[in-house]
Amino acid sequence: MEFRTRAIHVGNERDKATGAVVPPIHLASTFIQPGAGEWGEYDYSRSGNPTRKNLERTLASLEGGTGALAFASGMAATHGATMLLEAGDHILAGSDIYGGTYRLLHKVASRAGVTVSLAKEATPQALTAELTPRTKMLWIESPGNPLMSITDIRACSEFAKRHQLLLAVDNTFATPVLTRPLELGADIVMHSATKYLGGHSDSLAGALVVGDQDLYNRLYFIQNATGAVLSPFDSFLISRGLKTLELRVREQSKTALALAQFLAADPRVKRVLYPGLPGHPGHATAVTQMDGAFGAMLTFELQGDFAKTKRVVQATHLFQLAVSLGAVESLIEQPASMSHASYDAAARAEHGITDGLIRLSVGLEAVADLQADLDQALNA
Repeated sequence: MEFRTRAIHVGNERDKATGAVVPPIHLASTFIQPGAGEWGEYDYSRSGNPTRKNLERTLASLEGGTGALAFASGMAATHGATMLLEAGDHILAGSDIYGGTYRLLHKVASRAGVTVSLAKEATPQALTAELTPRTKMLWIESPGNPLMSITDIRACSEFAKRHQLLLAVDNTFATPVLTRPLELGADIVMHSATKYLGGHSDSLAGALVVGDQDLYNRLYFIQNATGAVLSPFDSFLISRGLKTLELRVREQSKTALALAQFLAADPRVKRVLYPGLPGHPGHATAVTQMDGAFGAMLTFELQGDFAKTKRVVQATHLFQLAVSLGAVESLIEQPASMSHASYDAAARAEHGITDGLIRLSVGLEAVADLQADLDQALNA
């Protein structure tokens, strides 16, 4: 079946007991067993829940994986992946990554004895320079957050296999609509399902999807042992969001491209970072790696300082000033003071997160209305 058909039907089979076209939400925390020492499919909701399992089946299908695990948040999913490592191991990551991931790697994983290095670029040459004998995992994002860098996932997969590393890809921005990293050789795909997968700013969720059964078993053990599972109601909300995922992402991507072109021609704007623009350094890779569109996230930089940037992001009306992304309403933020505030100031400067950067999450509003909103805010 095609992608959008699987998003609607896989994991959403009609209820056999009632004929309901939407599966019921199973809120039970525990399940009666056939006998002492005999175990049914479900026993305790942390270990498995029918509503969560339905969502996981859908996610595995959309990403082309053998199994998926739904977590309480994107950061819980990321943390679960890092717990595959042991004290003394090393994570190599790209530098254009979400601020929460940066914080987790540098200030939480480090407490467990796992070290981290950020490569300036996620290219084989730059990665080789940061490689150590204890490197066990390569963590990348494409497009990157907030600089919208494009990483060649297939090249990173070849690099990871050559050095016997696990390749984990944060696919939150692209979604499986546009990029399916497992098909390009990745081992683990992570989603902050709060974003596009849910799509309505009303649920908090994360997910890991893998192609290897043994790796799935290892991650399931970690999730079950640590307990950061997704609730049944949030599982239902994410499942509902997935049914319209392709339609939303493709329409939002069209609007994002139009806004990127508008901003690129505006003298008030210093530069626009969007992989759909031919001048973007990762455009050629994005054309081959992303399925017919370039996503609905874009970043631009003002000709101005921190205070001027704050005035602009606080002056919009339709673009709401908030962290997060990927929902039907458009959002705006200043990465230096919001999504990437967890970086030390020196680290932000080192990784190109300037005070003048503005990140947009483009929603489903009319493109003319969003363009007018940006125009009046830039005049502020």
